[in-house]
Amino acid sequence: QVQLVESGGGLVQPGGSLRLSCAASGFTFSIYFMKWYRQAPGKERELVAAISSAGGSTNYADSVKGRFTISRDNAKNTVNLQMNSLKSEDTAVYYCNARLGLREYWGQGTQVTVSS
Repeated sequence: QVQLVESGGGLVQPGGSLRLSCAASGFTFSIYFMKWYRQAPGKERELVAAISSAGGSTNYADSVKGRFTISRDNAKNTVNLQMNSLKSEDTAVYYCNARLGLREYWGQGTQVTVSS
């Protein structure tokens, strides 16, 4: 069974950094794009970052460009999101996502709160 488990969320001060990790299992991780989404209360879930199967290509939402970095370690079946220069508007539940064929898979999410 496909399983995605996020970790690394927490409370951080504005301007601070946080590193999220997603542990994947139940599928051939190394051949799929992986994505990070986030959802703030009352808002739609939005794509934050995506990374190609080998890690050679990445894409970011305009709001996080230059601050966030997505990476993956196919040997460990993990995808990470390094978040720097965090702002209050980054506060959200962050989800790891994989699309396998027509099916979308999601982790349970990890809460990131940016507050002074």
